[in-house]
Amino acid sequence: MTLWDDRILEIIREEGSGAPTELSEHEAIGVSKQHVSTRMKKLREHGLLRNLGNGVHVITDVGEAYLEGEYDAEAEAYRDAGDAQDGPTAGGVTEP
Repeated sequence: MTLWDDRILEIIREEGSGAPTELSEHEAIGVSKQHVSTRMKKLREHGLLRNLGNGVHVITDVGEAYLEGEYDAEAEAYRDAGDAQDGPTAGGVTEP
């Protein structure tokens, strides 16, 4: 998972849906449409996004759990309550 993955998920959660073109033009993204599309494909493979068609995606329950720090996308498993406190913060970014 990358910083871009977290940003893509956060924007889609806030806006209700998203597509590669509009996400690549979002002020918080700043990477190419191709890069966004590649990352969205990975997010779908991990079950964090669902494709509605025509490139439009919505966040899944698993994606919501990931952003809340309740799901480890790399291990593809939900965290125990104790693990979430010691692991990554919401959004999956590890604190120093």
